[in-house]
Amino acid sequence: MIKLRKAAARGFADHGWLRTYHSFSFADYYDPEQMGFRTLRVINEDFVAGGGGFPMHGHRDMEIITYVIDGVLEHKDSHGNSLLIHPGEVQRMSAGTGVRHSEFNHSPDQPVHLLQIWILPRKNGLKFSYKQKSFVKLMQEQKLVLIASGEPREGAVSIAQDVDVFSGHVRAQESLQYAAMADRGLWLQMIKGCGQVDGFDVSAGDGLAMTDTSKFQFSATEDSEFLLFDLA
Repeated sequence: MIKLRKAAARGFADHGWLRTYHSFSFADYYDPEQMGFRTLRVINEDFVAGGGGFPMHGHRDMEIITYVIDGVLEHKDSHGNSLLIHPGEVQRMSAGTGVRHSEFNHSPDQPVHLLQIWILPRKNGLKFSYKQKSFVKLMQEQKLVLIASGEPREGAVSIAQDVDVFSGHVRAQESLQYAAMADRGLWLQMIKGCGQVDGFDVSAGDGLAMTDTSKFQFSATEDSEFLLFDLA
């Protein structure tokens, strides 16, 4: 079973300094039929204007992945982490029992484009932890790079849930195949470019939910970038 969620169907809010698109219900956008996919709870595509950002705010009991597409994001948190996140880098926060953090566009005049992803943890009350890692070289060499996993391998950052998160980069007229284990669910989140998956046309911002399928093929018609979530 495959369900396509077009980019235009997402929730949207314009706060001036922030333009944000919500694949699933979030903040003032609520759709009871769009509450997430398995343990994947939030995918927000954010465009933050130069100098803009999220002031200190709190999270708990959530696995949070930040994936910067263009620009540089500045992160600070109540556990003493203060870092810049560049394209090709992945930040993972296990919010656990609680964290406060801020995220600002590091540039005073250029926008930053990013995905904010929330995944439900295996259990509540975990200890806070933080990890940030660059995958730039692997993304240049491979079509599909494992960037986060509940069973860390291949250099992926750990995440407290049974999920594998991949970054995909496929050039125009090339294809990629992926095989899933039985009873898993797959979510494809397009970032750039366009292509086809089992007869479905997908382009930037689209999401594709796949269940009861053992494998799929992505064929790019333009140079494409996406995230692929393999979920229990």
